Amino acid sequence: MPIERLPRSKQFAYAIGQLGWSILISVVNLSLVYFYLPPANAGLPTLITSATFLGVLNALVLIAASGRLLDAVTDPWIAGMSDRSTRPRGRRIPFMAMGALPAAVLMVLMFTPPVSSESVANIVWLVVVQAGFYVAFTFYATPYFALVADLGHTPKERLDLSTWISATYAIGVIVGGGLTPVLAGVFENSAGFTPVRAYQAAVAVLGLIALGCMYVPVLTIDERRYAEAKPTSAPLGAALRSTFTHPEFRRFVVSDFAYFTGFAIIQTGLLYYVTVLLSQDESLAGVLLAVLVFVSFLFYPIVNGLATRLGKKPLMLVAFVWMGLVLAGIMLLGRPAIPPVAQAYVLILLLSPPIAILGVLPSAVLADIAEHDAARTGQRNEGMFFAARTLMQKFGQTFGVVSFAALTTFGRDIGDDLGIRLSGIVGCVLCLSAAILFSRYDEEAVTS
Repeated sequence: MPIERLPRSKQFAYAIGQLGWSILISVVNLSLVYFYLPPANAGLPTLITSATFLGVLNALVLIAASGRLLDAVTDPWIAGMSDRSTRPRGRRIPFMAMGALPAAVLMVLMFTPPVSSESVANIVWLVVVQAGFYVAFTFYATPYFALVADLGHTPKERLDLSTWISATYAIGVIVGGGLTPVLAGVFENSAGFTPVRAYQAAVAVLGLIALGCMYVPVLTIDERRYAEAKPTSAPLGAALRSTFTHPEFRRFVVSDFAYFTGFAIIQTGLLYYVTVLLSQDESLAGVLLAVLVFVSFLFYPIVNGLATRLGKKPLMLVAFVWMGLVLAGIMLLGRPAIPPVAQAYVLILLLSPPIAILGVLPSAVLADIAEHDAARTGQRNEGMFFAARTLMQKFGQTFGVVSFAALTTFGRDIGDDLGIRLSGIVGCVLCLSAAILFSRYDEEAVTS
């Protein structure tokens, strides 16, 4: 039976899955550090020790880093199983079906420590639950990303799919990151919950919404009709080596790591920027995320059109540099010359164009690389390419959380905020490093 082109309705259904897992990871990225190591004015108890090791490493840093060691094994393992799968429903959808429910449940459990005050038991709990969450998340996210190459049969189709999932990823950042403190405030003020219970209730509601979204592509897309699902015959080790021997992939994935590290630092720090540097209520963070996503949406058609005419590489280079320069301005937040709320909105508006570019284009670039490799080697290892990218992305996100948590040891409270301010400088350096690394990417060789 010939492979059909994916209709627009199915493209939308596919993108809704991204909305689901974006909510999950955004809740973790934006709220986990804030929940366990809150600033003094947050009204939340400190749940794990803030004592430092070697000067900057605290317990949360070490917990987050331990999860990535597990990913180094699970990401290529799950990708290899997906690439080689001969299941009747396809190579990707069955894995997504298995990962969705445990990922949502375990995300909620990360915010339900067994002890309501500082305790070693909370550290043990977070280590175990976090490990399970990232394994389940990989079961969903790695096959999901591989479908960009499976369902998109031309560079234009892959660019369109990447645009759709970028939009839903951004909406997920709003819902998962922005609505967590807003919903927590509603539960606390309207239902009389304690601050801790209010946060937990907010996380549970968002976990349920995310679960429903993650099952939309599982239940509506027949992978056999729309995907080129030829299983690879390459063993796991050979497929992984082949992925990293592709020179353009190496250039792409290292720059992607640098970018995601910088972005995770800023995403993790947003609540601190609002409450500590600008002395505003934490609910402003949700409004700012909504503005960021809405304004970046306005640039999506422009990005899609310019990438078709000019190529993806020039736009991504501009975005890396632009974003780095904006992040450097975080050092100046809270200065008295401009009203604090105005400072927040200026920062968000300046971030919107590069966020649009770097939301739309990287998945399309990687799908191009995977197709180029398939034509070169005769083996369809899309899952392995996206697993390697997802692994480096998660390494970047975790390194960003780790870096921010480490920086808080230099000050995270009003009047003692050096660590919070330094996060902008670190983000700037990482984004400029991404630009330098990606400047060597040979787009013409890949797309020809």
